Amino acid sequence: MRSLGIVRKVDHLGRIVIPKELRNTLKLEKGAPMEIFVDDDMIILRKYVVDSACIVTGDITPDNKRLSNGMYLSPEGAEILKKEIEQRKTWE
Repeated sequence: MRSLGIVRKVDHLGRIVIPKELRNTLKLEKGAPMEIFVDDDMIILRKYVVDSACIVTGDITPDNKRLSNGMYLSPEGAEILKKEIEQRKTWE
C-alpha cells in the first residue's frame, strides 16, 4: 500500500472527504457504493462491485470464484452450500 501524503479530518458526523483528484482517478461517481474493511488499525475503502459478490454471502473477496453461469462464489459460500447439500442428502 502506498501513501499519497493526503490527510483529511473526520467531521462531527464521522465523514471523510475523498479528494476530487482521487475520485476522478478511481472513477468514483457521486453516490458510488463503497465497501469498508478493517485490518488491524487500518480502514480500507474499495469500490463495491456487485458482479463479483458471492451469491450466497454477498462477500467480495479475492478468493471468489466465477461459476460457469457468471455468478461468483466465495470460499465461505461454498462451505455453506456444501453443508446444505449434505444435510439434504440425509432428508431423503
